[in-house]
Amino acid sequence: QVQLVESGGGLVQAGGSLRLSCAASGRTFSSYVMAWFRQAPGKEREFVTTISRTGRSTYYADSVKGRFTISRDNAKNTIDLQMNSLKPEDTAVYYCAARDQIGTSFYIRDYAYWGQGTQVTVSS
Repeated sequence: QVQLVESGGGLVQAGGSLRLSCAASGRTFSSYVMAWFRQAPGKEREFVTTISRTGRSTYYADSVKGRFTISRDNAKNTIDLQMNSLKPEDTAVYYCAARDQIGTSFYIRDYAYWGQGTQVTVSS
């Protein structure tokens, strides 16, 4: 099992940047595919980005491509999400998730482990 704790959320103006972090417990962090999802008020949780176990492969939702960057440090058991050029529509609770199967996935159902979420609010 792995436990996930997100940090770094907050309030930022449109056009600004934030960096989210997710710290994972356990000694087998490098065996997990990691991802970020988000859930805006009144909306379903949606995929944002995922990163392979080695960090060599990353995938992004079209809505964040070119603005967000996911990275991981397997030595520190962390993943980060650098968010630039933020828009009001990026406002959501952001969740870190872990998958213990081979291969990245865009689907919520494929991730067994979740953090508690961190709020990101972008003002216009």
